[in-house]
Amino acid sequence: MSVVNLSHEALVDPLIHMAVLGSLSFLVAMALTPIYTYLAYRYKFWKKQRTTSTTGEALQVFTKLHAKKFTRSIPTMAGAISVIAIIIVTLVFNLDRGETWLPLAALIGGAFVGILDDIINIRGNGHGVAGLRSSIKFLMIVGIGVVLGWFFYEKLGFTTIMVPFVGTFDISYWIIPLFAFVVTATGNAVNISDGLDGLAGGLLVASFSAFGLIAVLQGLPMLAAFCTTVVGVLLSYLWFNIYPARFFMGDVGSFAFGVSLGVVAMLTNSLLLLPVIGGLFVLEAGSSLLQILSKKLFKKKIFISAPIHHHFEAIGWPETKVTMRFWVISFVLAFFGVILALAGGHV
Repeated sequence: MSVVNLSHEALVDPLIHMAVLGSLSFLVAMALTPIYTYLAYRYKFWKKQRTTSTTGEALQVFTKLHAKKFTRSIPTMAGAISVIAIIIVTLVFNLDRGETWLPLAALIGGAFVGILDDIINIRGNGHGVAGLRSSIKFLMIVGIGVVLGWFFYEKLGFTTIMVPFVGTFDISYWIIPLFAFVVTATGNAVNISDGLDGLAGGLLVASFSAFGLIAVLQGLPMLAAFCTTVVGVLLSYLWFNIYPARFFMGDVGSFAFGVSLGVVAMLTNSLLLLPVIGGLFVLEAGSSLLQILSKKLFKKKIFISAPIHHHFEAIGWPETKVTMRFWVISFVLAFFGVILALAGGHV
C-alpha cells in the first residue's frame, strides 16, 4: 500500500498497536530481568574474555583495552530475556502468517545458534575464542537463512527486489539464496558490533525503529508492531547494559536480533536500504573483514584493533564516547534511510 493512500484515520490504529506492544514488551522484559539476574549470579553465567583472534594471533590490544572490565565477573546471555519477551508478546498479541511468522522464526533460530555459543563460552576455560567455531556458526546461520528463504519464496510468494528510484525486479527463485545471504550477513554484522557496553543495543534500536516506520507506511501493521516490540525489549536491555554494563547480551541476543533484522528488511522489500539504515553494522563487519584479509594477504593490520570500535578505543577515545557517537550516527542514518524509502518508491 502506498503512503499516499494512508489516511490519518488509517494510521491511528496501527500506531496505537505499535505503541502498546512496544510498551508491553518493555514491561515484560523488565519483569523477567530479576529472574535472569538471580539465575545468572546463582549459576555463574560469566562472560569469558577472548584471548586469540579468528586468525589465531593473541589479542594483545583488545586484552589491554578491556583488562579492567574483566576484573569483575559480568554475566552474559541476557539476550535470552529479550527473546522470551518478544516471543510472549508476539504469540499472544501479534501473530500473523504473512507479517510476523518469519521474523519470529528468525529470532528463535538465531537465538538457538547464539545460546549454544554462549553455553560453550560459559562452560569453557576462557582460552582461545571461547565459543563455537566461527565456521560452525556460519553454516548454522546459512541453514536458517535457506529454510526461511524457502518459506519467503514458496509460501509467501515473494520474488522481487526493489531498487530505489528505479523500480521492482523479479528474480524468481534466486530470492532464496539472496534471502539467506542477507540473513547471514546481518546476523554476523550485529554479532561483530556487540563489543562495547550499550553499542549493539543502541544501533539496533535505530534500525528497528526505522524499519517499523517503513512497515507501517507500507500498510504492514503487524510487522511494524513486531519492530516496536523489539525496540521495547532493547530499551529494557539498554537500561542495564549502558556503561558500566550490568550484563551482556551474548550471542543469543546478537544473532537473534541480527537475523530478524535481515528478515524485516526483506519483508519490507527494503534490502537496498539496509546498508544505509544499518550502515554502522556494515562498517563494523567490513572493518573486521578488511583486517582479516590484510593480515592474511599482506601480513599487515589496517586498524590497530578490529572491529573499528576497538580501533577508536585504541587511539584514545573512551568507551562511552565511541558508543554515544556511534548511536548518533546510527540514528542519522536511520532517518536518512526512511527519507530514501519515501522518496525512492518503497512506500
